[in-house]
Amino acid sequence: MSIDLKLSRFNRIYRPSEALEGKIIIKTQSSISHYGIRLTFKGSVNMQVRGGSAGVVESLYGVIKPIPILNRTIEVKPSGKIASGTTEIPFSVTLRQKGENLEKFYETFHGANISIQYLVTVDVTRGYLHKSLSTTMEFIVESDKADLLQRPIPPEMVIFYITQDTQRHSLLPELKSGGFRVMGKISSQCSLAGPISGELTVETSAVPIHSIDIQLFRVESILLGEKIATETSLIQTTQATDGDVCHNLTIPIYVILPRLLTCPTTFAGPFSIEFKVAIVISFQSDLSQLHKKTDSGTPKLWLAMETLPLELVRTK
Repeated sequence: MSIDLKLSRFNRIYRPSEALEGKIIIKTQSSISHYGIRLTFKGSVNMQVRGGSAGVVESLYGVIKPIPILNRTIEVKPSGKIASGTTEIPFSVTLRQKGENLEKFYETFHGANISIQYLVTVDVTRGYLHKSLSTTMEFIVESDKADLLQRPIPPEMVIFYITQDTQRHSLLPELKSGGFRVMGKISSQCSLAGPISGELTVETSAVPIHSIDIQLFRVESILLGEKIATETSLIQTTQATDGDVCHNLTIPIYVILPRLLTCPTTFAGPFSIEFKVAIVISFQSDLSQLHKKTDSGTPKLWLAMETLPLELVRTK
């Protein structure tokens, strides 16, 4: 005996004004009685504060009370029987109902401290002597088309320069004395449907380059009383070059955004979600072999970087 949910769209992406459609699939070897089949739709902003992103007092808050977005239960079938074999029960529910006074529908987002999640659960109640059937599935919410920008936006570019003089941390002596210069441009605002794009050029470098990476960061802020707890964490790293590169050669930047780990830049009352992009240059050094390349928590002697704010928007 099993129960499953199958949504009408394979990518499970819906907008608040649209109907969430699908079917409940129940498989049983013999007919069973039940006291009703119900669907529950829930959406919420879940927040937590870890010790690393706040002081001792703030960390005592731990998990903060979620912000409800959607909470609705409907009865699909009243009490009755389910025949043996496979039973499919279709359903269709509009997510945004007129008259509801809950929060706005924020887009689905899975972060380190902030998670915006939407779930649909089906329950088949069978009484005290029999185990009830239940299953839950996550669906993804994107902004309504009416709330989107009317036309695609061209990526806004910002010019950057990376030299030994722009670094605030200590560098290898040969880097500090010999110098290096990398310049280029990269998106400072882009659509979630498109890539982070740009280009860079290594004009000069006294030390051979090991690699150049483009790193995407999320900046999650949570309001705690009169204080704000903010934490920056790495989402993904995309390698732009491997090994030393020819000088004065234009190198393209093209980074695909991960769907569930990004969302439109959001500024709400109790929380905010922002993003940053960093160009990280790793120079060839014996010291770099002793450390993991993925450790981006603190600047290293053999690294040079430039971090820039990135605004993400949803367009039609």
